[in-house]
Amino acid sequence: MFFFSFYIHISLQIASLLECTTWSGAGPGLMDAVTQGALLAGKPVGGFKIGREAGEWTSSNFHPYLPAENYLTCRFFSARKHGLVDAVVRNNSFDKTAVVALPGGIGTLDEMFEMLTLIQLERIGSKHPVPFLLMNYDSFYSKLLDFLDVCEDWGTVSKGEVASLWKVCNNNSEALAYLADFYHISSGETSQKNETKLHSTHDLIS
Repeated sequence: MFFFSFYIHISLQIASLLECTTWSGAGPGLMDAVTQGALLAGKPVGGFKIGREAGEWTSSNFHPYLPAENYLTCRFFSARKHGLVDAVVRNNSFDKTAVVALPGGIGTLDEMFEMLTLIQLERIGSKHPVPFLLMNYDSFYSKLLDFLDVCEDWGTVSKGEVASLWKVCNNNSEALAYLADFYHISSGETSQKNETKLHSTHDLIS
């Protein structure tokens, strides 16, 4: 429960800071923590759910608390990825979006690297840069980062290329500071947004 609440907290903080719609896979686990955190922040929430995804909520398009109009149920993971990519596109300079990759499995890696490739090749369809945050909590992604260093040594990836495409964050404070700097949000404004209370977290989870 502690770790689940921890991920709720970072979702709440980012949703409050950027004041944009939070999109996730609308599934169980950390996807659910992201959804709950954004709801606690009082911000719009949307999702792209995979029908019969591993874990709970495996029957068709059911979601335990999101209204049906707030999410789509996809048959293929490619459809979810397309939806998530569209969600981060910035057509105007005042749009504040971000890709935030939490610890995850094969599906997360699939989505993460497709978005990273689209950013690398400038094919993500955004008129303005989109920040990409890799949340390396407790060194979760450190071995992956080591592998990318090996790719550089082999010459399959240019030196410093991947590092220039995303920001590796080891904690929530680094992520929030990076986004505040990226979007030129003052520290006072950041502090005010992050004063949102978590007292209703338990009620939402239960």
